[in-house]
Amino acid sequence: MIRFWNSFTKITAWPVQKIIFNTHIYYEDKSVQKRHIKGAAIIVSNHTSVFDYAAYLFVFFTRTLRFQMAEVLFRKKFLGLFLRLMGGIYLDRESRNSDYMDETKRILHKGGVVGIFPEGRIPLPDENRPLAFKVGAVTVALETGAPIIPVFTNGAYFTRKRAAVIIGKPIYAAELYSEDISEKENIRRITEQLRRHIVDLESLLNEKQEKKGE
Repeated sequence: MIRFWNSFTKITAWPVQKIIFNTHIYYEDKSVQKRHIKGAAIIVSNHTSVFDYAAYLFVFFTRTLRFQMAEVLFRKKFLGLFLRLMGGIYLDRESRNSDYMDETKRILHKGGVVGIFPEGRIPLPDENRPLAFKVGAVTVALETGAPIIPVFTNGAYFTRKRAAVIIGKPIYAAELYSEDISEKENIRRITEQLRRHIVDLESLLNEKQEKKGE
């Protein structure tokens, strides 16, 4: 049912998203990672607005995306129903309940694709972006072996400027793990490396756009 609603939504909304997003997609290395994702993976991205998820539905058109989503979105009657039909993973930031982590791992073990915004919320206008990353994405990556696909979006939706996204090369958390430090320290260190990678993707995106005169 989730796959059906994802497919139905993407097919019927395709013309509309061309107007709203018209996303220009760039790559860190297209020979390594394209738009199509094979097997289990964790998409990790900066967070600019609630429309990031909608844009990624079309960026990664060939896969069913199951994003972790904040409880506040599910409290809105019609939006909450839609997100449940689309397979949104309910994440209650006000609770210590870890069901969302169990659901995330279950999806990955079945070969699915999960999306995580590790900042945990949309940054305020006066805050440096991206915010510090929470460690959930790396924790899940280490437990499941699924690669992390870092992505940066400029969030230029509903503007005359084309929205732009750059897809990075997969990161395998286990390859960055050091036996010389504790697991907790490893997770924090790899999480910070992931954040820096996404910051670097922003710079690379700007360089590519300048070369194309965009």
